[in-house]
Formats: sequence, C-alpha cells, structure tokens
Amino acid sequence: MIFGKYINKYYLRYSYMILIGIIALVAVDFFQLKIPELYSIVINGINDGKVVIDNVEYIFDIQLLLDKVCIPMFIIIAILVVGRFLWRICLFGTGYKVEKDLRGRMFAHSKKLSCEFYSKNKVGNMMSLFTNDLETVQDCFGSGILTAFDALFMGGLSLYKMFRMNWLMTLLSLIPMAFMLAAGLVVGKYMTKRWDARQNAFSDLSDFAQESFSGIAVIKAFVKEFKELWAFRKLNKHNENANVSYTKMSMLLHVLVNLFIESVICIVLGYGSYLVYIGQFNAGQLMEFIGYFTAIVWPVMAITELIDMSSRGKASLKRVSEFLDSKADVADKPSAVDVDKVHGNLLFNNLSFKYPSSDYAVLQDISFEIKAGESVGIVGKTGCGKTTLADLILRCYNVEDGSILVDGKDINDITIKSLRAHCAYVPQDNFLFSDTIANNISFASDNNCLDGIKYAAELADIHGNISNFTNGYETVLGERGITVSGGQKQRISIARALMKDSDILILDDAVSAVDTDTERKILDNLKRERKGKTTILTAHRISTVKDLDKIVYLDGGRVIDVGTHDELVARCKDYGKMVALQKLEDEEGI
Repeated sequence: MIFGKYINKYYLRYSYMILIGIIALVAVDFFQLKIPELYSIVINGINDGKVVIDNVEYIFDIQLLLDKVCIPMFIIIAILVVGRFLWRICLFGTGYKVEKDLRGRMFAHSKKLSCEFYSKNKVGNMMSLFTNDLETVQDCFGSGILTAFDALFMGGLSLYKMFRMNWLMTLLSLIPMAFMLAAGLVVGKYMTKRWDARQNAFSDLSDFAQESFSGIAVIKAFVKEFKELWAFRKLNKHNENANVSYTKMSMLLHVLVNLFIESVICIVLGYGSYLVYIGQFNAGQLMEFIGYFTAIVWPVMAITELIDMSSRGKASLKRVSEFLDSKADVADKPSAVDVDKVHGNLLFNNLSFKYPSSDYAVLQDISFEIKAGESVGIVGKTGCGKTTLADLILRCYNVEDGSILVDGKDINDITIKSLRAHCAYVPQDNFLFSDTIANNISFASDNNCLDGIKYAAELADIHGNISNFTNGYETVLGERGITVSGGQKQRISIARALMKDSDILILDDAVSAVDTDTERKILDNLKRERKGKTTILTAHRISTVKDLDKIVYLDGGRVIDVGTHDELVARCKDYGKMVALQKLEDEEGI
C-alpha cells in the first residue's frame, strides 16, 4: 500500500469497491485453506482405509470420497474462481481509476503552470511522470491493497491452523521468516534510492530522445548523427546501469526469500517426518501442515513484494507530488475580476521586466500608449524585447502593479482567462497540432463552420495552397506542422488567430517567412478586416510596419521613439539607419 496527501483521499472515495474486493479476497483465502484438509482426508483414507472427520470415524469408500472430498472441492473451486475475478475487478480496477484520476489532475495542473516552469522542466521528464511514475503508483495502490490484506489474513489464518497442529514446528518454521523480514526491510531502504535513480535516468533518456526526434532535420543537415548517437549511447548506458543496480537489489531480496523458504521446508520435512515416526502425526496431517505452510509462503513473499513495491511507489509518488506541489507563478489576484468587453486600449507605464531566472532586465522603463482600434508595429534588433512585450500583454509572466493598463484597468486586476479570451496570438514558432488543417484553424474559435475557416484562410492568403492539397482542409499535418513549409505554417497560424476575431490581435514576427507580395496581401486584409480593433505586429522588416498607425522602436530593452514611419525616419537616427540598411539589402537582393 502507498500513502501520501495526493492519494489518501482515494481510499475513502473508492472505499466500497475496496471493501468488496477485500471481502472477496478473504473468502478466497478462507476456502483455499480448506484444500489441505481435503488432502489429509484422502491420504489418511488411502493409508488406513478409514478417516476421522469432526471426531467421527468413517469408512473410506467411493461415497465418502464423493461426499466429503469431490463435491466440497468443486464448491471451493467455484468460490475461488468467482472470488478471484471479483477482487481483481474491485482492487485492480480501483487502481486504474486512481491512475486515470491522477493523470487528469496532473494534466489540468500542467495547464496552470507558467512558462517559467516549462523552461526549467523538459518534456522527457514530464512524460516519465505521466507514464512510468503513474503506472508505479497505480500498481502500488491496487496490488498493494491486495498484497497487504492477503498477507495479513492468509498468513494469520495459516499460522493459526499450524499452531493448532503443532506449535513447536510452527515456531521453528517462523525463525528463518523473521530473519527474512528483517533483511527485506534493510534492502527495501536501498531499493527506494535505486528506483529514484532509475526513474531519473529514464527521464534523461526520454528527454534526449524527444529532442533528437524533434530536431532530426538539424542533426541531418549538420551531419551530426554520430555525435547524437554517441551522446544517446552514454545516456542509454547510464539508464542501463541504473536499471541493473535496482535489479540487483531486487534479485538480492528474492534470493534471500527463496533461501529462507527452502530452509523452512527442510525444517518442516525433517521435524515433521520425525513426528510421523514417533506417532504424533500421521501422513495426512503432515501433508496438511505442509499445505498450510505452502499457503503461508505467499504471504511471506507478499510482504517482501510489498516492501519492493512500496520502495518504488514512494519514489514515484514523491516525483508526482513534487509536480503537483509546483506553484503556478502566474495566477489571478484574489481581487481580480472578469471583463466582458475589451476595447483594446493599452497603456505601458514605466514597465520594467526581467525573467525569473535572469539577472538583468529585458525591458526597462517602457512607456507608451496603444489606443483602441490602432494598428501598431513594434520593431527593433534581435533581443530588444519585442517578444517579451507581447508575452506580457498576455500575462505569460508577472508584471508590477500599474505597469500595464488595459482600458484603464490594471492588467493584474483582470482575470487571466478573461483577458486572454479577448486576445488572439500568433507566436514566433507557429506551433501547429498534428491534426487536420481545418481543426488547426478553428482551434481558437467555437465556430467550426467550414465557410468561416475558408474565409480566415483567404485572409491569411493560404486558401490556395490548402486547396491544392489532396485532402484539402482535411489534410492531417505532421507533428508540429512538419509537413508544410515555414511560410505555410505562419499563414495557417495567422488564419487561426483571425478565426477568433478578437479585440486584440498580436502577431509576433508572424510574416517573416513569406515573400513581400504575400506579406502585402495579408497586411491589406488585416487593415480592412480589423478596422476599429487593436492589432499589434512585432517585426524585423520595416516593410511590415511602415503603413501602420504607429511604430514603437525598441533598442536594448528601451523605447527609443514612438511615431509614424515618416516621423521616425525624420527624427530617429537609429530607425533611419535601419530603414536605409534594409532598403539597400532589398536593392542588392540580399
């Protein structure tokens, strides 16, 4: 069995199922221990021609065999079959319910965690939590209850029957068992540490494999297959060593169990044969005693298995608990309220920001205003803070109170869910799901109408490309949209954002992978369709933003100037240099 703050409640929630399973288990154990008594009747009957049952002597004949052995045996077998089926359904089924519920809870919790958490925790490690660790916890919950109660009841009842037959032989058989339990407890402590190391090694291996699969194109392009293979070989060897180390401890425990069990069998056979020789036992009683001892072997082995299982379960539950204990760094204030309507007025008031894991500020004293309905471009060199600014509007990170106002309200006083409900976003990486193009475009909207999907695609100038695909909008994309080009990914992402028809649209360098003609079509469509709604574009190319209502020029995390394209060219020297340089590059075809 396994206990912890995230699993204890399931014992109460599924108490009725657990109780039925335990009752079925106890019934199976009780009737299973009737079988040695039947063996004793048969052996004594064959040897002596008569048997004593409930202090009454009977002649051993075919009728007695049928009435006292065969029919009871059939009844016992039927009870064992039904009982074993029932406790498997109740106990193992409950374990799978717990696994399902925990996995759902973990997935829900994962959606609450901030971007900072995912920058520190890799995908491979997360996947091992949702697979190996949860499976171990499930095994400890279902099988743990079975093992604990089976060992307790069958072991206790077997010992009781053995003591009634001969207390001295029972005590002699228990001495090696006591040593075995002590050895199991000592070995179990080391097994917990080895299992934890094993899980960590598997996480590292899983994460490396996931990154290699995702970056296979880069690996092939730079002919680094051998380097990656060598690195994987080292991690694979480390994983092997961790598994072998754990297996050694596990096998040591099982070897000790078998050693002690065989030693007890020697004691029972030796001393039991002596009792038969001096007439205190008959052959049937010795067989009955051996039957009880055979029954007690499983409970003793179950205890060692429980130690092994608990060792693994504790380590896995600890990892799961650490994940569920992870705090959502970006969360609503208690006083935050929902907003039903956003007009799109954004005011940045002396905004400064640094990432939690960074020592320097990415944005410093950012102050400017985006009026409702404006189309605003944010330009600057790589690393100037454009993407960070877009992320802060969406509350991906925490900001100081009063540093960003939405329609005159502090952004921290608005619930994250309602704020994001009024925003649409096209990120730089243009993530697409391994799903149909139609489902990717309609992902951000509750409207799955194909006409609406096609219209959004037309606005993003991707409808023609999609129509040329064999399955059109029902074309299933590869993982992360790998089956389409970079420009197509960008335009499908733009169509997805336009499908939402939000009050605030943020495009983070969203047309960098398309040609200038396509870019112009998309921008013209945006200008026409989003008239009166706030649109923010971050870009490197001046051509992307020059016709917008306002341009914010950033450099080094600071606002250098704000104005129209012509105003910035006239008064901002650095902006003018950027314009001239890009114009020269266009003329030379760079």
